[in-house]
Amino acid sequence: MTEISHVAVLGAGVIGASWTALFLAAGRSVCVHDPDPDVEQKVRSYIETAWPSLETLGLTRRATPDALSFADTSANAVEGADFIQENVPERLPVKHATYRDIEPVLSGNAIVSSSTSGLTLEDLQAGWKDPGRLVLGHPFNPPHLIPLVELTANDKTAADVLDRTEAFYEDIGKVTIRIRKGLPGHVANRLQAAVWREAVFMAMEGVASVEDIDKAMWAGPGLRWAAMGPTMLFHLGAGDGGLQAFCDHFRETFNGWWENLGDPRLDDEVIKQLVAGMNDQAKGRDPRELAKIRDEMLVALQAASRPYRT
Repeated sequence: MTEISHVAVLGAGVIGASWTALFLAAGRSVCVHDPDPDVEQKVRSYIETAWPSLETLGLTRRATPDALSFADTSANAVEGADFIQENVPERLPVKHATYRDIEPVLSGNAIVSSSTSGLTLEDLQAGWKDPGRLVLGHPFNPPHLIPLVELTANDKTAADVLDRTEAFYEDIGKVTIRIRKGLPGHVANRLQAAVWREAVFMAMEGVASVEDIDKAMWAGPGLRWAAMGPTMLFHLGAGDGGLQAFCDHFRETFNGWWENLGDPRLDDEVIKQLVAGMNDQAKGRDPRELAKIRDEMLVALQAASRPYRT
């Protein structure tokens, strides 16, 4: 248990509501602010839906599900909070305005962690008088089910803030990585973007249908990537020779593939074809139904793999 016991959540869309469920499951009290007039009903409904999955994953042993409150402003929400998870829209003016509102009323040791997926820490720091307590803590959606949090700090970050942030996230069940050099999209989204770029290219070239390209992922490398990362898997792929032997054997193969990878753009025609392919794959099921299937599979995969992670 870290010293962080009370958390504020700013912005309660899908990401913020998911964070709220996880913080409550981990025994923290939470105060939420979002300008949506229906925010309380939406967040409570989300938590009710998410809770069985959190129980299955064993994340509710310290749960305080009733320790939830709502505030009418960002400044009121952060009052007395040890940790603030900021999830406001991905527009710098909105984020900077939020920081201006909360900075004067933050408690002395409070940490502010932004869930931003596309902005850099340097972009965000421009909205602060003293950015020392701000870090970038980017989750993967939905945060209550996907363990990853990408952490970024820099020379303007106070000395102990990154360590305290990492300790807090790990205490609530997250898996953290530290990004040493900021790039748009961070690490995991750039990996996703690279894979999806080639998937889009192959669909546009008629190599396979959108459905079959997706199937090739979940029935093939996706299964392995759920266990280990690509470099480790290639290390294992060469037996006793390890990664050195793999690279010696496949260097020209991969160099050839890399030179031949596609470079599509999401213009109107490409989007139209992708949407048509997705509609074929969805077979009439709406996103809510498909998301439920996704979440149940994520829970099952993590529950099955947990003994190997520990």
